[in-house]
Amino acid sequence: MAKTRTTLTIDEDILRSARAAAANQGIKEGTLIERALMEYLGLGAFELIWLRDDADPKFAAMTDDEIMEMVVAEQHAARDARRRAAQIA
Repeated sequence: MAKTRTTLTIDEDILRSARAAAANQGIKEGTLIERALMEYLGLGAFELIWLRDDADPKFAAMTDDEIMEMVVAEQHAARDARRRAAQIA
């Protein structure tokens, strides 16, 4: 996956917490932020697909249409979970 540099404005307390969490996990801040965004956007399924040939033979056997259906279902599930959590809060 290609990377690009960006600049953003973020609350300093959130950034401090992100830096601490990244340090505790032994990863870079950018990696932590990227993972958080992927999870929030429901893109974890895409990562599985990119790695499908190495990760699990069932992914290698799937057609492009089957993969897209799985990805869309994962995105809907992630969004539904966020909506339910927002309603509770």
